[in-house]
Amino acid sequence: MNEAPSIQWFPGHMAKTRRMITANLKMVDAVVEITDARIPQSSRNPDLNNLISGKPRVILLNKCDEADDKTTEKWLNYYKSQGIYAMAADCRSGKGLKNFVPMIKEVLKDLLERRKAKGIIGAPLHLMIVGIPNVGKSSFINRMAKSKKTKVEDRPGVTREKQWVKIDEEIELLDMPGVLWPKFEDKLVGEKLAFTGAVKDDILDIELLASRLLSFLCENSYKDKVISRYNIEISDEDEGYEILEKVGRKRGMLISGGEVNTERAAITVLDEFRSGKHEKITLEEP
Repeated sequence: MNEAPSIQWFPGHMAKTRRMITANLKMVDAVVEITDARIPQSSRNPDLNNLISGKPRVILLNKCDEADDKTTEKWLNYYKSQGIYAMAADCRSGKGLKNFVPMIKEVLKDLLERRKAKGIIGAPLHLMIVGIPNVGKSSFINRMAKSKKTKVEDRPGVTREKQWVKIDEEIELLDMPGVLWPKFEDKLVGEKLAFTGAVKDDILDIELLASRLLSFLCENSYKDKVISRYNIEISDEDEGYEILEKVGRKRGMLISGGEVNTERAAITVLDEFRSGKHEKITLEEP
């Protein structure tokens, strides 16, 4: 596979979000960082370590139903070895979320004990929800609140303002807009973010991106899943664009002269990966 293209996306509202996170930290007791279980490292904003400076934190690996179970377990064990509280969940279905409140109470047990000693009873815990665009923050909040409190769309940059959401008498959530960081130093990080939909497609060459995704999957133990998903044959010599053409031809995506509509095929490949139709794929290990 050729060198990854340089992908950068940091619109103005994200700089505003960074300032918003810093300004609202004093209002919360802990931070919940939502990440994508398919790219647990690449979906962590490296700037957050400085932005949330010292606040207790829980990492929630969302979309675990779309990630490889064994690799997710490796990530959870890795975080545990680093003294970091982490859990896996699927926020759309609610899988794993029953563990969320107990983990928060464990993380904040010292605070709860201090409150109890002072006779403070019934004061809710305030949690800030942060993460990159399109990682599932709104789905998490809606599932926890058991209603559609926040807008959910399969495109990045929908949530633009902060909002408080009360999930019960014990916990209130502060939903923050998705935020990336000003420059992806590692080109592969930017590419993985683009694969999963965290970067706006408008700035991307989607045919190149889909070709790169197919190559990446075939070169990283998922070739059989690509073959099975699209019912095509793939040789060791096939490059990503050739695989993309095979996908389009198999799906009947043809234009005049019998040529493959590779743009349409690329949209299909990316949409199916992002929506989890490939099933159980993780693009990086600890």
